[in-house]
Amino acid sequence: MAPQRNAGAGAEAELPEYAGHYRLESCLGSGGMGVVHLARSTSGMRVAVKVVHARYALDPEFRGRFRQEVAAARRVSGAFTAPVVDADPEGGRPWMATLYIPGPTLSEQVKRNGPMDPDQSRRLMAGLAEALRDIHRVGVVHRDLKPSNVLLAEDGPKVIDFGISRPRDSELRTETGKLIGTPPFMAPEQFRRPREVGPAADVFALGSLMVHATTGRGPFDSDSPYVVAYQVVHDEPDLTGVPESLAPLVLRCLAKEPDHRPTPDELMRELRSVAAAYDTQVFVPAPRRPDPREEAAPEPRADAPGKRPARRLGKRTVLVAGVLCLAVLGGLTAVQVFGDGTEPVRETTAARSTPKGFGAWEALPSEGGGMPQCSYGTRGLLCALPGAVFALDPADGRTLWRHDVAVTTRSEPPVVSGGLVQPSLDRIGDLEALDPDTGKPVWREDMPAYEGVRAVGDMLLLTHSDGTVTGVDSASGATRWSHRIPGQALPYFPSLAGEVGEAGAAGDAGDAGDAGDAGSSGGQAGEPSAYASSPSGDGSGTRITAVDPATGDVRWDAELEGALTPVGVTDGAVYLLAEGAVYGDAKAVVRYTPGTGTVRRVALPVPVAQAEAGVHGDTVYLMGAGGSLVAVDMAAGKQRWRLETGVSRGSRPVSDGRHVYVTAPDGRLLGIDARSRTLLGQTRPRLGAASDRVPAALAAPVLAGGHVYAGAPDGTVFGVAGRDPADW
Repeated sequence: MAPQRNAGAGAEAELPEYAGHYRLESCLGSGGMGVVHLARSTSGMRVAVKVVHARYALDPEFRGRFRQEVAAARRVSGAFTAPVVDADPEGGRPWMATLYIPGPTLSEQVKRNGPMDPDQSRRLMAGLAEALRDIHRVGVVHRDLKPSNVLLAEDGPKVIDFGISRPRDSELRTETGKLIGTPPFMAPEQFRRPREVGPAADVFALGSLMVHATTGRGPFDSDSPYVVAYQVVHDEPDLTGVPESLAPLVLRCLAKEPDHRPTPDELMRELRSVAAAYDTQVFVPAPRRPDPREEAAPEPRADAPGKRPARRLGKRTVLVAGVLCLAVLGGLTAVQVFGDGTEPVRETTAARSTPKGFGAWEALPSEGGGMPQCSYGTRGLLCALPGAVFALDPADGRTLWRHDVAVTTRSEPPVVSGGLVQPSLDRIGDLEALDPDTGKPVWREDMPAYEGVRAVGDMLLLTHSDGTVTGVDSASGATRWSHRIPGQALPYFPSLAGEVGEAGAAGDAGDAGDAGDAGSSGGQAGEPSAYASSPSGDGSGTRITAVDPATGDVRWDAELEGALTPVGVTDGAVYLLAEGAVYGDAKAVVRYTPGTGTVRRVALPVPVAQAEAGVHGDTVYLMGAGGSLVAVDMAAGKQRWRLETGVSRGSRPVSDGRHVYVTAPDGRLLGIDARSRTLLGQTRPRLGAASDRVPAALAAPVLAGGHVYAGAPDGTVFGVAGRDPADW
């Protein structure tokens, strides 16, 4: 391998010959951050390698931003993005390699061949909407979607260059007072409040990009970026020349307020019905025009220089067209179903009357906002928001009592343990328990600092930073035991589907407390265990330990093959997910029966990304971050079905045996037939004011007495009859 040479101050003064083990062959382009090269690996694989400019390599702030770009690009995967294959953000010349995708950029395509025709434009918009779904579902905002960052490959458009994107949970590196982005494709909020930019800004950029693709110009045109910025914030977009079939959707994308713009999933659904039949023809760019003069200048405009075109689509006309289109499409949801092979798209109507016997309701227990986390208690629905815990009447949603707590975030609902409500499972510090009838404190204990707490049976298990676990009596607050768990350096006890009191297991039994002996594996009937797991250093095995919560004694201990995560317990068996090559992806479902020591492993035909798992009987349901809902029959030893719901990052699925229920990030509750894997119905979205923000944690739907309860991002809690989701 040839030695790597230092480059000079200029971008091409002295280029390195290698980036890692990738030999740089030719320059594909140069930008503000670095130079992009076509390169080959030792095996001959072609990649596109971005090498940072030498003048930025010594800048700590720039290095931080480049590390952020690599992290964002690595989190994104999908058919319409370029995957990262390797990177070295800490090297002397930081670099990142992505899969090489042959094809022109959208900017080059329009410059060479003029505006796209309506069919090409529709396929482009559908592909980019799906790309944004892939990007947003992992919590990343691109923030610089523009024609030069879209490659037109044979199999569809690809979004590239995450140079100023950021994960929603990362540090914001934009300096105060400095605009980051490309003005003609920036959303109004990027000019007005850049620190609050969310996924909706990418949807605005998509609207601007589609105007460029269909007309050769932007919706806000000027030679001055300052004038463009003013027009973006204050003026109506110029949609002259945009195909009439796309104009209503493009106008919605260009709404001034983020919460007025459609989500990528909504765009994908509506684009399927723009034409009478959805054209799945492979996207192939039109051939390049032979006239070399077109390389130097764009196609001439009919209007005079410096003037806007004389005719514009009237705002009222476009809005009326959009309303009519949405009125036809709004009640339909399209999903793709996979069994052993691919089946046709199924569509179902989602909104009808509520069946007799139970009145659907919704309640807003607090004006503070946030997505309520709920569970079913002994006497009603228990819900928590930052700063408060509520008890609601499951029949009509009336608030029975409220208790304020010093909790600023919520990822777990309150639960009943020891006959009392345990509201503070997310809090580090004091523990307290409440009377389930009144919400009044029964006891409060100041505990030593702990890393996590779980309610198991009638005990609270506190894990401390030194690996010690303390068992606290839920009914009295008294400490019963405190010691380390053999074989577990830092044991955490996750909440598992199917445990005693786990609401989703109740189905139609009439009360979540009737869940029975689920979770009792390892103990006597009705005695739950707490489960801790720790993978080996090389990921080749996982140690699972079942602990008696009353004493801290080990009931059983097992070494299982692979990197495994416990997700559920039922009928004396523990269910686990086997991790795939990508962290967080499930490649198999494993069932371990401690009584016999038998292990059953069912491989998934396609890994499920960042899977959430629910268990009902011998069936494990997996909800993937990309919208895949998978049913795995452990008794039969195979995957039963796979349904593409279009929901990004849904909740843990719960089932009553007939239906599967999932909560979506926009507050929808989906009901799926567990046998025919068809979407039967869904409730309306409940996003609220913060529609451009993704909830940090989604609580699973709650099943009790034949009813389904859920929380939504707008702060509401609602209940519907579970027997027929088609009537929601």
